[in-house]
Amino acid sequence: MEVLEAAFLKSSSTVKQCPKPNKPEYAFIGRSNVGKSSLINKLCKRKALAKTSSTPGKTQLINHFTINNDQWYLVDLPGYGYAKVSKKLRSGFSKIILDYIGNRENMMCLFVLIDSRLPAQKADVDFMNLMVENGIPISIIFTKTDKLNQKQYAENMKAYEQELLKLWEELPPVFYSSAVNGEGTDEILSFIEDINNKW
Repeated sequence: MEVLEAAFLKSSSTVKQCPKPNKPEYAFIGRSNVGKSSLINKLCKRKALAKTSSTPGKTQLINHFTINNDQWYLVDLPGYGYAKVSKKLRSGFSKIILDYIGNRENMMCLFVLIDSRLPAQKADVDFMNLMVENGIPISIIFTKTDKLNQKQYAENMKAYEQELLKLWEELPPVFYSSAVNGEGTDEILSFIEDINNKW
């Protein structure tokens, strides 16, 4: 699949404000500064569809985008983890995220973005484990793979997968991506297309 059209639709502070759940949607989430907005822009071939920022925690709402003339929704969710915002706001992020994930029946997959340069982070592992325990369909996208040499890349991925297999019998779908060179974009979009075809 190729993204030929992508447009911002709306921002919502609660799941009740989200668009009608009348088409498949795919949500992207990750710790602050994981490269989420950059990856979304790369997938959609737009330079500034999702707002990128050097300030962690910039995304504070549920942002819906329509893709390919309203065929499906792409959703940019608030980050979790180490956003430099107040505790009150952080707790608000958690409620927004959990309400959306738990009540959005047309969400076909939650893409959890992980920085490929880092060892397994507790915030990421805990979040993914919570999703799996509650039957939420997730996929993992390792970001910023262009920042690693081949040896680092192989070592980091193997270590991370071993850590996750301590918790689960098998891994969910895993993708490796770079918003710089475009690695992984075709695979992610093909995965989405396969699910859309079953909608």
